Amino acid sequence: MPGGGKLAAAKAAQAPARRHTPIYLIGMMGAGKTTVGRLLAQALHYTFIDCDTELERRAGVRIATMFELEGEAAFREREAMLLEELTARSDIVLATGGGVVLRAENRARLRERGLVIFLDASASEIARRTQHDVGRPLLQVADRQARIETLLQERGPLYLATAHLRFRSPARNPRRLAATILAHAALAPLLPGSAPVEGRET
Repeated sequence: MPGGGKLAAAKAAQAPARRHTPIYLIGMMGAGKTTVGRLLAQALHYTFIDCDTELERRAGVRIATMFELEGEAAFREREAMLLEELTARSDIVLATGGGVVLRAENRARLRERGLVIFLDASASEIARRTQHDVGRPLLQVADRQARIETLLQERGPLYLATAHLRFRSPARNPRRLAATILAHAALAPLLPGSAPVEGRET
């Protein structure tokens, strides 16, 4: 179900509502952004793009290797440059990296250019989903659960400040979550066959 109560409703009212508005998914690693994003893109007849996958394709190496060779600061610069390019597009569902909200310019760009959806998962659920994933450099620590909790404390307020809508990402059934998102009133103008919103660009 959507989270955030009146706050989420108020933010949704500020969100753009026209047929080709892009959707940006934010949230922690393992929150389901890629899986849910593909489902949303299919339903909306949009193009799906995973920001981390696109970064790896362009660099020719895994993100873990970028962190190792260049450091996190250089990676964040690459990420910001790609985000600037991708958010200039319409008709896309973009699954962003978990740390994209760390830069103020990224947060502003996301909120101004599309509909931002925060997929919110608990630390225990993220730990379960990423337990066998060795490709996440920030989780290569002895106590993965503690690291995830620290990242959530740091990033949680930034996700909330950036998002127009917030949805809990349950343990299973991403199709149900995608259907719940698509049923939200803020998504209605984006659905195929929807009527143009009066006074808005189409």
